[in-house]
Amino acid sequence: MNQKQLLKQIELIDCELKKRQGNSKLMSYNTGKIIHQKQLIFHKCKKRNRWIFGGNRSGKTECGAVETIWLARGIHPFKKNKKDISCWVVSLSTQVQRDVAQSKVLSYLNKDWIYDVVMLSGRKDNLESGIIDHILIKNVFGGLSKIGFKSCDQGRDKFQGTSLDFVWFDEEPPEDIYKECRMRIVDRQGEIFGTMTPLKGLTWVYDEIYLNKHNDTEVWYEQMEWADNPYLNKTEIEALTQTLSQDELDARRYGKFTANGGMVYSEFDENVNVIEPFNVPYDWYDNISIDPGLNNPLSAHWYAVDYDNNIYVIAEHFAAKKGIEYHANMIKSMCEKLNWPTYNGKISALIDSAANQRTLASEKSVTELFYDHGIAVNPKVNKDLFSGIQRVKTYIKNASGESKLFIFKTCTNLIREIKSYFWGESDVPIKKDDHCLDEMRYYIMSRPENIKPKPTKSAIQKDKEKLYKKIKYSNRLM
Repeated sequence: MNQKQLLKQIELIDCELKKRQGNSKLMSYNTGKIIHQKQLIFHKCKKRNRWIFGGNRSGKTECGAVETIWLARGIHPFKKNKKDISCWVVSLSTQVQRDVAQSKVLSYLNKDWIYDVVMLSGRKDNLESGIIDHILIKNVFGGLSKIGFKSCDQGRDKFQGTSLDFVWFDEEPPEDIYKECRMRIVDRQGEIFGTMTPLKGLTWVYDEIYLNKHNDTEVWYEQMEWADNPYLNKTEIEALTQTLSQDELDARRYGKFTANGGMVYSEFDENVNVIEPFNVPYDWYDNISIDPGLNNPLSAHWYAVDYDNNIYVIAEHFAAKKGIEYHANMIKSMCEKLNWPTYNGKISALIDSAANQRTLASEKSVTELFYDHGIAVNPKVNKDLFSGIQRVKTYIKNASGESKLFIFKTCTNLIREIKSYFWGESDVPIKKDDHCLDEMRYYIMSRPENIKPKPTKSAIQKDKEKLYKKIKYSNRLM
C-alpha cells in the first residue's frame, strides 16, 4: 500500500468513526474535550453496581446519559460491547424524566441512529416536548437496542417481568424499585449505575452503597463536587457557596450524605485517607489496638508509623460472638502473616481498660485471658472521648490541610465506621457501630503530641542505619 492509498484508508476510517460517533456533543465527550476526570473514572470502572454521588451541576447526569448511549450503541471505549441491548432509564417522575434524563439522552443521540420511538404522550416529530416510553436505536454490531424510560411514581408493579442488560437510576429511587430492578438484570449478568445528589439524608442508599454494609465486591461509588467540573464558573461557585448552610453545602456541592448533627470526622476523604495496601517496612511497625467484645464485635487493628510520623492502619480483625481463644488465634495468625514483632514470646497490644473487669461468667478478666493465649495487652489507655476525637481529626486532616492518617482499603470495617459516625444530642457522638473507632482513638492517644519529623540524615548515617537494620533483621530470623 503506497502513501496515497494509506492516507485514503485513514480518511475512510476517520469518516467511519465520525459516522459511528455522530452527534458532535458525543464526539466532544469521546475525545475528552468536555469530559472531566471524575467522569472518566466512572466510565472506566468495571464494577456492576456503581454510583456517583455528586453535587448539583457536577456533571453526574452527563455520565449516566453517555454511558447509556455507549452501551446501547455498542461503542463503549472501555468495555466489551454487545448488540441487542435492553435497558431502562429510571427517573423519579415522568416530568423529571422529560426535563432531565430523557433530555440528556436525546442530546447525545444522533437522529440517524434512531430506528423507532414509542411515545407515552406527545409527538414523534417533537421528542423533547413529549414523554417517551422507549427508543429503538441501531447497534453498530447489527440489530436494535431498546432504551426504555421508567418513572418511580409508576410503582413497583411496573418494574416487573423484564430481562435487562442494565439500569440507570437518575437520582435516588425507592428501595423497593431498586431491588426489583436488581432482579431484572440477574439472568443477563447485567449492571446498575446511579447518579444522584444525596438530599434525603441517611437513606437505604447510604447503608447499601455508601457504607456497603454487606461488603458486596461489585458495589462502587465516586463523589463529585463543583470543583471537579471545570466548566462551572468559579465566581458563581463562590457566590452560591456563601448562601448555603453547611448541610446544604455538603449535599448540593460535595455530594455528601448528611445527618442532623453532622459527621464527626467530616475531614475524612476516602480519596486521600484510604490507600492501596503496600509492603510496609518492618521498622515502621508500631502497635496493635483492641476494643474487646464477646457478643458484640471485637475490633483489632495493626498500626505502623513512618519517619514523617504518618500513621498507617495496615490490617484488621473484626468478628462478633466469638470467644477470647478464637480472637487470640486470629490475632496471632495475622501477626504471623505480617511478621509482626513479639516481646518475650508474646504479642503486645493496647486494649480498652474495661478488659480488666471480671464477670460472673469467668474467674479471669479479658486482660488475663488474652495473656494466657500469648497476647500481653496493656489496658492503660486514655479514653477521654472529646480530646481523643480532636486528636484523630488532626491526623485525618490538620490545620495545614495535611493528612497524617492512611488506612489500607482492606480495613473495610474501620472505613465504614468512620463514614457512619455522626453527632447526636448534646454534641455527643451517637453510640453505634464504633468499636473500630474506639480502639483507633486509644492508639492515637497513646502517641506523644507534637512529634517532630526526624532530621535529614547524611549518606554515611543512612548506610550505617541500613547495615544495622540488616544485621538486626538477620538475627531476628535466626
